[in-house]
Amino acid sequence: MDNTIDIMDKGFACLVDALGVINAERFIAAIKRESFNYTVWRREYFENMSLEEISSEAVDYATKHPHQGRGDRI
Repeated sequence: MDNTIDIMDKGFACLVDALGVINAERFIAAIKRESFNYTVWRREYFENMSLEEISSEAVDYATKHPHQGRGDRI
């Protein structure tokens, strides 16, 4: 099981891969500044979506961002 430091390192690496260093830093700063609650945001995001819309969005994302095999196996 990963400890908090390992999770933070992996999370920041994902952000850097997706956004670049500068935008990853900007993302973290925005989250801290806005007292962002990811769980609440996701609930509100999906609240008015049908299962079909969620599925379509997930398929679209997976098509545009295919897995590159960099994930950790547990």
